[in-house]
Amino acid sequence: MSRKILIVEDEAPIREMLSFVMEQHGYQAIEAGDYQSALEKIVEPFPDMILLDWMIPGGTGIQLAKKLKSDDFTRAIPIIMLTARGEEEDKVRGLEVGADDYMTKPFSPKELMARIRAVFRRVSPTSLDEPIEVEGLRLDPVSHRVTAFNDPLDMGPTEFRLLHFFMSHPERVYSREQLLDNVWGTNVYVEDRTVDVHIRRLRKALELHDHSRLIQTVRGVGYRFSKN
Repeated sequence: MSRKILIVEDEAPIREMLSFVMEQHGYQAIEAGDYQSALEKIVEPFPDMILLDWMIPGGTGIQLAKKLKSDDFTRAIPIIMLTARGEEEDKVRGLEVGADDYMTKPFSPKELMARIRAVFRRVSPTSLDEPIEVEGLRLDPVSHRVTAFNDPLDMGPTEFRLLHFFMSHPERVYSREQLLDNVWGTNVYVEDRTVDVHIRRLRKALELHDHSRLIQTVRGVGYRFSKN
């Protein structure tokens, strides 16, 4: 599934040009021309990134960024501010309210795409579309397949998401609450013990070539994905 980028820009020609560039590079573009319509577009499933103009009708990009970063559901959405204001103090203000990057108009589409990719790399060390392989265990997010030494493994969608998260964040211990937030989402109510059930299912799916050993229990803390 392609990443979704919300473009908040009041000038229609610029908005349409940005949408065209996004779609050319495989992203799904959504458009908003003012503060209120931007808020209406920031709903589940949330955009993967927001390109946010500083001056928009009904408010400012700074106000919108501040609002999003103060909300538990939306604070993780990366924001790139787009503006004609190039003064250093304006850039500092944008970054202080939580923007991940800042681009001064006019800018080239090539530079914008480079900045978008850089921000995605920072917020998600492994690209969501990139296959990951660890000791013969291979997960391909695009084809939604998992193989162990080329043997296909069968697992449910939740186990797939859980494995993808673990493989993207190796050698780190995550509590049940953290796994719930990252795999199930912060606005879904699921009991902590549900994580244990899915961990058991995931380990069972990984038994074929003993990859179940990679999913380790850390007593009193949570779980980690580790080769050691």
